[in-house]
Amino acid sequence: MSRPVITVVVPGFDVAEFAGEAVASLEAQEMTAWRAVLVDDASHDATGAIFDEAVARDARFTVVRHRARRGLGAARNTGLELAETPFLAFLDADDRMTPSALGRWTETLERTGSDLVAGAYVRLRPTPAGGYAPGPVQPWVARSTAPARERVTLREHPDVSGNIVAWSKASRTALWRRTGIRFPVGMAYEDQVVAQQLYTRARSFDVIPDVVVEWRERADGSSITQRKGTLTILRDYLDALGGGLDVLDAAGHSAAIRSRIDLIRQLDLPPLIEIARTHPDDAYRRHLGAFVRALDERMSVPRGTDDARERALDAARLW
Repeated sequence: MSRPVITVVVPGFDVAEFAGEAVASLEAQEMTAWRAVLVDDASHDATGAIFDEAVARDARFTVVRHRARRGLGAARNTGLELAETPFLAFLDADDRMTPSALGRWTETLERTGSDLVAGAYVRLRPTPAGGYAPGPVQPWVARSTAPARERVTLREHPDVSGNIVAWSKASRTALWRRTGIRFPVGMAYEDQVVAQQLYTRARSFDVIPDVVVEWRERADGSSITQRKGTLTILRDYLDALGGGLDVLDAAGHSAAIRSRIDLIRQLDLPPLIEIARTHPDDAYRRHLGAFVRALDERMSVPRGTDDARERALDAARLW
């Protein structure tokens, strides 16, 4: 077996229904020189057993267990610390990696010498038959990854700031060691800040239009991205969005800030405003309203500039 060149960290908590597909997607990789660290975050279901079965049949898998649940950020950090290969990637245990992903990532980084490469991704949506089917690459994803670019920086390609998920990327392990970047612990949407840290600290990065991961939207609505109507989740979500902007601001990337805020206004705010219209807790509206005002202040946008947004905000009584 070839010496591994990339480590894939796969955190999982109570995802037995899907973990087998995640593991199988790694075993189906066209590039075989990989290892995977499966991190069982104190699951109550059969997730750990599925991970154990993977280790039993394939020596490229290693299992690590948390005695108590520590969260997705901590699980990713656990696997990250065990990476000894030149390259590093992440895959959530309820998602699937496309067969060419590891090969495309590692070939690109080896050729360009960049610190980081980001690829496209699609959403796995529930089907009427009870399964899941991948959708198309969404426009904001395509804007960050197409056309292919090599050895660029955030100043040259500010739209990459919209690609904020951990599992769409591979990086040099040395980037994490050199910068000390780690995932925040104890909050949701922990990869948003980390993504901006990677972009701002990478000496150069690449983007490829290839779909590298199929990201699952669970039919039971239990995915973190499907629970934004909960006040605690909203707070983490907005803190992550704001934290990512803070990283870009501290590094002086004004074009990336503009690009990111444009995307937040287009993609993130409308569904939150719709939730706020009828939310029983006024604190939800106040928190969202404060975030929208902070966005305007960042961009020095006076109230009333965007009539459609203003009508929606006023209807939701966010002010």
